[in-house]
Amino acid sequence: MPGAKNGNGRVQIRKTYKLYIAGEFVRSESGRAYRFDGSVNVPRGSRKDLRDAVRAARGAVSGWAARTAMNRGQILYRAAEMLDGRRAQFVELLGSGRGAHKEVDEAVEALVWYAGWTDKLAQVIGATNPVAGPYFNFTIPEPTGVVGVVAPGKPALAGLVRRVAPALCAGNAVVVLAPEATPLPALTLAEVLATSDLPAGVANVLSGYRKELLPWLASHMDVNAIDVAGCTPAEVIDIEKAAADNVKRVVKLAPNEMSPYLITAFMEMKTVWHPVGV
Repeated sequence: MPGAKNGNGRVQIRKTYKLYIAGEFVRSESGRAYRFDGSVNVPRGSRKDLRDAVRAARGAVSGWAARTAMNRGQILYRAAEMLDGRRAQFVELLGSGRGAHKEVDEAVEALVWYAGWTDKLAQVIGATNPVAGPYFNFTIPEPTGVVGVVAPGKPALAGLVRRVAPALCAGNAVVVLAPEATPLPALTLAEVLATSDLPAGVANVLSGYRKELLPWLASHMDVNAIDVAGCTPAEVIDIEKAAADNVKRVVKLAPNEMSPYLITAFMEMKTVWHPVGV
């Protein structure tokens, strides 16, 4: 309760969790919250908060995609450094114990792993295609754009990082829906991203009731893809129906998968013709 004392006789200061939109920590537009774990107030994002997050992501994605692959890798590696530096906080959020330490290790490893892929994608995924004529024909990977990520509830931290990191690695901007049952790792990860040189709007994190936010994320015309790793089978069916109206890509890979081909799930393949000798 407010005014309660800690073991040293000092007034205990409770953490105020906020949404992360456009590089800023904001309260929900509606001012609503829901109670988590009996004592923590978690911001309950609204449709307007979701629209603001998508608008921020759309405004940021072109600048992020235009950065050099090396620079994106440096920023993801910086995120790994910041996450590792706050290890004790995340271990506590994840319930302490050996499993919590292992999950933080896995999250840091995922950020470092995908940071290393940023400058290798064009060589591994792209191709020079044989054609009949005096032309070069190249296939080049490009970012999809704005990606919605429905975060898995377990593992709350490593599962989320393994979905966000490949999307950012590919040059996309993301709008994350934190899991209702375990929102604190996602909201705290936003603080890590905010101190990792990531441009404002490239990553946005919302918490709230999924039934209120998910339909609008799936049907939003300015969202290019949605990762459904944290969805139930019934939710996936509803998302696919809503996404069909605007030809939105629905990514349905295993929640704990870590692969360079997960990056390609958030990319488009562009074919370019170029005259020989020009």
